[in-house]
Amino acid sequence: MRYSVPKVTLRLLPVLVLLAGLLLVLPGSAWAQANFSTGAGPNDSATAPGPDQPIDYEAWRVIAEESEALIGTPGVSEVRLEQMRAELVHWRERFLAAQGANSSRIATLRGQIEALGPAPAEGATESEEIAALRNDLNEQLLRLQAPGISAVEAHSRADGLVREIDRILRDQQAEALLQLSPSPVNPVNWPQAITAFYDNIGKLVQELRANWSDAGRRQELTDNLPVVIGLLLFAALMILRGRHWIEGLAQRLQAKASSRGREVWAFLASLGAIIVPLTGVVAVATAFVLSGMAGPVGMVLAQNLFGIGFSIFAAFWLAGRLFPAREEAASALRLTVQERAQGRFHTVLIGVALAVETVRRVVLPEEAMSPAAASVLAYPTVVVICIALFYIGKLMVRHDKAVLAASEITDGATQNRGVYDRLVGFIGKAMMAVALLAPLLGAAGYVAAATAMAFPAAMSLALIALLTLLQRFVGDLWTVITRSDDSGRDALVPVLFGFVLVLASLPLFALIWGARGSELAEILSRLREGFVLGQTRISPSDFIVLGLVFGIGYLATRLVQGALRSSILPKTSMDQGGRNAVVAGVGYLGIFLAALIAITTAGIDLSALAIVAGALSVGLGFGLQNIVSNFVSGIILLIERPVSEGDWIEVGTVMGTVQSISVRSTRIQTFDRTDVIVPNSDLISGTVTNWTRFSLSGRIIIKVGVAYGTDSRKVERILSEIAEAQPLAVLNPPPAVVLMGFGADSLDFEIRMILRDINFGLGVRSDINHEILRRFAEEGIEIPFGQRDIWLRNPEKLRDALVPGGGGESPKPKPEAAEAGSAPRPTPRISSLDADAPDPGEGPDMTGPADAGRS
Repeated sequence: MRYSVPKVTLRLLPVLVLLAGLLLVLPGSAWAQANFSTGAGPNDSATAPGPDQPIDYEAWRVIAEESEALIGTPGVSEVRLEQMRAELVHWRERFLAAQGANSSRIATLRGQIEALGPAPAEGATESEEIAALRNDLNEQLLRLQAPGISAVEAHSRADGLVREIDRILRDQQAEALLQLSPSPVNPVNWPQAITAFYDNIGKLVQELRANWSDAGRRQELTDNLPVVIGLLLFAALMILRGRHWIEGLAQRLQAKASSRGREVWAFLASLGAIIVPLTGVVAVATAFVLSGMAGPVGMVLAQNLFGIGFSIFAAFWLAGRLFPAREEAASALRLTVQERAQGRFHTVLIGVALAVETVRRVVLPEEAMSPAAASVLAYPTVVVICIALFYIGKLMVRHDKAVLAASEITDGATQNRGVYDRLVGFIGKAMMAVALLAPLLGAAGYVAAATAMAFPAAMSLALIALLTLLQRFVGDLWTVITRSDDSGRDALVPVLFGFVLVLASLPLFALIWGARGSELAEILSRLREGFVLGQTRISPSDFIVLGLVFGIGYLATRLVQGALRSSILPKTSMDQGGRNAVVAGVGYLGIFLAALIAITTAGIDLSALAIVAGALSVGLGFGLQNIVSNFVSGIILLIERPVSEGDWIEVGTVMGTVQSISVRSTRIQTFDRTDVIVPNSDLISGTVTNWTRFSLSGRIIIKVGVAYGTDSRKVERILSEIAEAQPLAVLNPPPAVVLMGFGADSLDFEIRMILRDINFGLGVRSDINHEILRRFAEEGIEIPFGQRDIWLRNPEKLRDALVPGGGGESPKPKPEAAEAGSAPRPTPRISSLDADAPDPGEGPDMTGPADAGRS
């Protein structure tokens, strides 16, 4: 069996284009058409039961035995295996549905049996009525469970047969992929290829001549000639001039659009460069069919004209969007104008090569020629594709290097090179490797392997380019909707859309690289079946429903919170802390209800997990007790509200303003403009000083000292006048001036006053201190500073140690010359005490004599 690249049925092409949003860039190429069908004909499943019919297990036994015999037959065709697989899948789905049959009735019977109590122990008896009822219920339960038990066994057998067929198909595909064909570069094989080429072209020419010789067909052409001519003229206009009209329309729309909407309109208008010429291609195909000159080969060629034209015009569109000709136009790659021109040329070259390959497969079918001729005719297209892939990959590597060089110049490092740029460079290197390896494999005779590398690589590159363009379009559209700047392209919504788009494209990548449609359907079936947890079957669809319902509930909660915060609560008399508490409480309640409704809607029964959840809760209680404590404390803070946002609090060594209260912690902004995260449990169980929660008024104390000998009543009067003149001071009770005591150097006074707003305490303190300095200077009141007297006992011993000979007077030290511009040094007051002198601390005179030289 010769290997052929997987194909999509031609009827699915328009549907895929519409539903996937042009995700398949070149769907008309015959090499890229993946086979979505399972190979089953319309009547292949006639023996399989319908969804509402009872299961005929005897018929299933016959099908199973036939499948086992087919699997054991060597050399069975791929088409027959696919047909049998489709029938087995149909039976398997029926058996899976039968496993859940009568589930509600079975649950009811089990409840009735449990209501009767436990069965009597051996040797014990129970009343005849209860025993009869128990036996009747057990018999009904067995009858209802019997179909499910049989369905489980049949489902297991069908699933095993499907797996076996999948294994055989994969082995056949791998064997065909590694098939060695005659080398296409060997000149000995070229005459066979030339002969096959002319023979098949001759068949097409003979077909046209035969149709022309038929009088009925000529009459049909004569009757439809006006329509045919009109369609051909319309096609000529659309194909030759359609792209130019669309480009002009795009320029006019861009000129009239705003700066934000230009890229959006340019993208939408550019799609016409594909749609308009394709209408001309459809007109050509219609005209050819209406002419009556199309034979069997001509009809197949007419059916593939749409794909051929799509390959070419989609390549033109991709080339223009990825490598714009205008230097100032936004591009996905950082390239020069000359490099963009190279990119456009090689992108169009790929599209033309794919169109040629489609024509070759229609006009020159491989089944009608020798392996040597097929290899020679298939190899040139592979080489052309690989040349284009190599140059495009080289441009992608240049983009990565340009970004890397720019980041090194900017910050001397490579951290600014994002994931996108790294991915572009990696894909470019991969394309270059494929472009080098595929022609070598083909030249060695592995043409099937070379084809399976080159064409999927080109298709994957086109799909990646399309995903990039769609991501940029969504980003531009989001900036228009939100009226934001260019940074809106990287907002959360466009990024999430890109992520979903990539996930949705994964099946397409799998089909491109040879996965069968039946394999993808098998994966989807496995996901639908899910897994059994306890007595509940959970499937990914349940999680999808769970996520959607929870997302809707979460969005509704946020909308309600926004309405409360901006429209409803500001009109009430609640303070800001109360409003925040209400909004946060509504958020917690909404999220809880959304989760509860989502679980119920998804049909997930959590009762079977009660024991497991109980065991886990014990372990989590020990491991997460601090988190739970902080969560409960956060709820208490929101309900009791001893601390609210905007309060000036002091907890432990932290003092600042409360910025936000979350579930686990509270964020406090200190006066140094640093944020401190404090666990909520510290605010509940610890001591917290709240300066502004219940009243903004607060007391400040200002200390000042005056020199001894100053009139204390005069100082008291001056300080009282200063305090009472302060605008923020509360006059009831009035500020108090208190003589606190006698300090070592001064008389200590304090001003104690209450302010209407303690938040201005620091500024008031500074203003009062300035005013004290001014008034004391006017009144001649001295604010003393600390002085100390140094007393020396027995100074004669110090003198004898310093002056040798000791008897005379010690020479007076010469005063050192003061440095120019320097302040004089303070001279300490030195007093000497004789050995018999009284201790200075014993008498009232604590200062001692001022003459430091007297002994």
